[in-house]
Amino acid sequence: MSAVLLSVATFFSTGLGGLFALRHRDRLHLIMGFTAGVLLGLVAFDLLPEIFARARELSLDSTAPMLGLVVGFLAFHIAEKLTIIHHAHEADYATHHHPRVGVLSALALSGHSFLDGVGIGVGFKVSAAVGIVVAVAVIAHDFSDGLNTVTLMLVNKNTSRRALGMLLVDALAPVLGAFSTLFFTIPDAGLPIYLGFFAGFLLYIGASDILPEAHRQRSSAVTVALTVLGATFAFVVTRFLNG
Repeated sequence: MSAVLLSVATFFSTGLGGLFALRHRDRLHLIMGFTAGVLLGLVAFDLLPEIFARARELSLDSTAPMLGLVVGFLAFHIAEKLTIIHHAHEADYATHHHPRVGVLSALALSGHSFLDGVGIGVGFKVSAAVGIVVAVAVIAHDFSDGLNTVTLMLVNKNTSRRALGMLLVDALAPVLGAFSTLFFTIPDAGLPIYLGFFAGFLLYIGASDILPEAHRQRSSAVTVALTVLGATFAFVVTRFLNG
């Protein structure tokens, strides 16, 4: 139940991201720079140590979790490119302003958000510390998900009202995903592989998605410094949680 309660924060994070997109985006690069650092730090300082600790505890070869990491990275890379989930590539589709394209892309992003919620739920089944770390990563990421949902709707000529409707769907998706984990359990032997898969997902959105987007329109020393600060913040938080 803790996972479901904490996943409610993703609802507000997604909603704030969408409202931000409707108002202004002049400081978004700073937020994304910090977020990318946080995600990198969470993978390096919490998820990877947890994966190797679990593998040793269960006498598992670490190859399987690392394969999970690669599969997670590539799976979300392929999903993003095939469904045009993020607005970083909107310029490539500038001539295709169709409302239906916006709705389908927003729905794909909502499915992606549902899996975010599943990640929170499964994280709590590993331990409270892992669940909190995964939740922090998802909450940070869902801000950009909300922004992307609204942007995709508006750039494809949907009305603000329809954009807000899809934003609501996307905001509810991770809560439903976390709730769904109350009804299934991943075997102990599968947890390191799952954590590897989720680590690959976080690495992808941090290094290949959020960080390039932070520097796409305006690259500055402040943005770089915030990325370093984000990684440092993740280090401090994970030491506190694991202390």
